[in-house]
Amino acid sequence: MYEASPTVRDYMSHKVVCFDLQDDVADIAATLLEKKVSGAPIVDRQGNVVGFVSEQDCIKEMLNTAWHCELTATAADVMHSEVLSVSPNMDVGDLAQQLCATKPKMYPVVEDGRLVGVITRSNVMQALVDMSARCHTVNKQTASS
Repeated sequence: MYEASPTVRDYMSHKVVCFDLQDDVADIAATLLEKKVSGAPIVDRQGNVVGFVSEQDCIKEMLNTAWHCELTATAADVMHSEVLSVSPNMDVGDLAQQLCATKPKMYPVVEDGRLVGVITRSNVMQALVDMSARCHTVNKQTASS
């Protein structure tokens, strides 16, 4: 068995797409497409996570702005202010179990209220693949001893 459980910090991405409260939804949608991410945290000027915006949030708003040619909205207008976030010290196995029960594809990683990274389902799956490979290596070594 793997001695130390990996943490979110071990697998999170430090390259974070994030937005300001005043960013335009059309610009947010364009950036999400360009960066190929399904959502992103909204941060204030101090780097505190104050919301989250998803592709779905943008689609709902863009339907009004692009299709009906109405005025455009900002991140503050469409974001979810109840943000599911995780600590960088959280055990990846615990997060994997949480992902089995909840729908988010990405979690902002927050330390002392500030955004320090993001972790996605793909990051968690990579951690599990790595842990599985270590188990198989250990089991092979034990069997040959």
